[in-house]
Amino acid sequence: MTLSPARPADGQPTQHAPPTAGRWRADISASLVVFLVSVPLSLGIALASGAPIMAGLIAAVVGGVVAGLLGGSPLQVSGPAAGLTVVVAELIGRFGWQVTCLITIGAGLLQIAFGLLRVARFTQAVPPAVVRGMLAGIGLTIALAQIHVVLGGDPPTGVIDSLLLLPGQIAGLNPAALAVGVLTIALLVLWPRLPKQVRVVPGPLVAVVVGTLLAVALIDVPRVDLPGGLLDAITLPTLLPDGEWAAIAGGVLTVALVAGVESLLSAVAVDRMRGPDGRQTPPTDPDRELLGQGAANSVSGLLGGLPVTGVIVRSSANVAAGARTRASAVLHGVWVAVFAIALVGLVELVPLAALAGLLVVIGLQLVRPVDMRTASQHGELPIYLVTVAGVLVLGLIEGVGVGLAVAGLMMLSRVIRAEVRLEEPDRDGEPYRLVVEGMLSFLAVPTLSRVLSRVPAGAPARVELVVDYLDHTAYDQLEAWTARHRADGTTVEVSEPGATGPSRRGRYATWSHWQKSEAGPVQPVLAGVAAYHSDAAPLMRPVFRELAAGQAPSGLLLACADSRVVPNVITHSGPGDLFTVQNVGNMVAGTSVRAAVQYATTVLDVPVVAVCGHSGCGAMRGLLGGGVDGALGDWLRSGAPSVEAFHAGHPVGRSALAAGFGDAEALAMVNVALQLDVLRDHGVRTELLGLFFDIPTARVLVLEGDEFRALG
Repeated sequence: MTLSPARPADGQPTQHAPPTAGRWRADISASLVVFLVSVPLSLGIALASGAPIMAGLIAAVVGGVVAGLLGGSPLQVSGPAAGLTVVVAELIGRFGWQVTCLITIGAGLLQIAFGLLRVARFTQAVPPAVVRGMLAGIGLTIALAQIHVVLGGDPPTGVIDSLLLLPGQIAGLNPAALAVGVLTIALLVLWPRLPKQVRVVPGPLVAVVVGTLLAVALIDVPRVDLPGGLLDAITLPTLLPDGEWAAIAGGVLTVALVAGVESLLSAVAVDRMRGPDGRQTPPTDPDRELLGQGAANSVSGLLGGLPVTGVIVRSSANVAAGARTRASAVLHGVWVAVFAIALVGLVELVPLAALAGLLVVIGLQLVRPVDMRTASQHGELPIYLVTVAGVLVLGLIEGVGVGLAVAGLMMLSRVIRAEVRLEEPDRDGEPYRLVVEGMLSFLAVPTLSRVLSRVPAGAPARVELVVDYLDHTAYDQLEAWTARHRADGTTVEVSEPGATGPSRRGRYATWSHWQKSEAGPVQPVLAGVAAYHSDAAPLMRPVFRELAAGQAPSGLLLACADSRVVPNVITHSGPGDLFTVQNVGNMVAGTSVRAAVQYATTVLDVPVVAVCGHSGCGAMRGLLGGGVDGALGDWLRSGAPSVEAFHAGHPVGRSALAAGFGDAEALAMVNVALQLDVLRDHGVRTELLGLFFDIPTARVLVLEGDEFRALG
């Protein structure tokens, strides 16, 4: 599998090759499976929303064709979704169906604006606990309302009404409708437990068909009532009613945000899937996905359809069925259109209780125990539960707002909270150990001062700052105490375990940050050494004790001196595993490099020599731009053959450019290939290996023939 197309140099979505005959066969087969899943789901969601039944099929057609063609997730399938059912039902109840269609158009246009403004990454900032809690609340709302339809009645408008009216509904239940609904639910629950060969047919389709067959033998079973076919159901939206601008604008924003977030979450899930042949799904362009979803919603609302989102049920069925390109989603929409135009009579045979039973199961499936476990593990269970309760009792927008408010309060409590604990020594002469964790700001200074006062005068102390942030007030307090303690001749050591790693860079102020500003640039290095002595050295001492007698590395790695290229990290190796040489541009040039290669291959007898280039290499940019003077210019002249080969159309460079990499990255790959040739010319007979580290994606590609590929 070639990973290089996953990150085109210009940031645009990858263009995949046209489908071959094999891809067409796979896509047609998958599209039929998704079609069979989509039809009953679309009908049921329309029923639960209080919209015209055909509006669900219109949305399925538009979602498949428009979002399938324009969206940024090639294997995601879009259509009406259960997550918007409550929203749409509220809009229809307040404004009517035609105004709701107008709101859908507005939501689509707003999503297009979001896509053009490239704000998809911000919609993904909503805490997962809030999103999952919202879906769980929607699922329970759907299930409670549709239980009434299973019992032969009409769905109430809210959770409170559903609960209050349930006893009366049970007393006046329709036995025929109940039989159909219970049979549908039972089939849906049992279907995943049947043998794989049986489950080739989608469970929702089987459940609705069997429920329909049972309803044929019964008399008093309410059925789907259609005024006409798909073409007859297409209606233009109405004009805005007077005095409702603000409320309608709120509906537009709600639909756009909920549909956008659900689509992006579904796309993220699809990105993590693999097809039946083990093939990884193509990556999603989130901004393009918003554009595709916006276009689909605009068209769906214009034609009288429900709002459209990416739907994980249809999408997972698409991937599992072996879809290879976006043609599968588009064809599924075509099959739904053919069905809705030519087979309306079949739709009218479907009992409402069968669709309601399907929705009860779908609604309950949105309440996932794994989501609650995950939220609990991350300390976010209160956010999840409050969001669920808010959606059930207050409504969707209010529930999400309450969930976000709780998430904000919990974040604030974590931000202002610092844990300060003092550990007394076990033996005389050992230091007191003060450990500070969290965000050490001015708000925590009283606690810090109180704990510091418990350290006896003249007693040695060790302060470990395991903090994400240290403001100036807290630093001054700690520095003043340290100075007073040291003035008495007492030893005080301040360390920051892990403070030298990349996660401590950027806007996080730490003890080293303040020390650097007041004691010079050497302090961070010394702080890192101190942290190594206090944390890593005790753990590594047995390893180095074994290595003290000599080394037997498994290979030599020649890499660039770039600070972002860490050989032991990208090869997942440790002390003694690699003999490493790093220089500007990973060149096999100069006496020192040749000496290192000779020592590794003749004295250490390494079995492999690897050369690793990387993206964003300053040496490669310098070679392309020219005009570098001084010692650096003298050194870069050794890379002139790589530049000449690149401009002459070296096969490795051509494959890199075709994969979407920029000139500097393509030159870096050519340079790796030529450095391997230099090693061969110098008589290196061990196994040679070319590597390329793509920094933005943190992936390591391997040179195979004339192309860099990912392992596996």
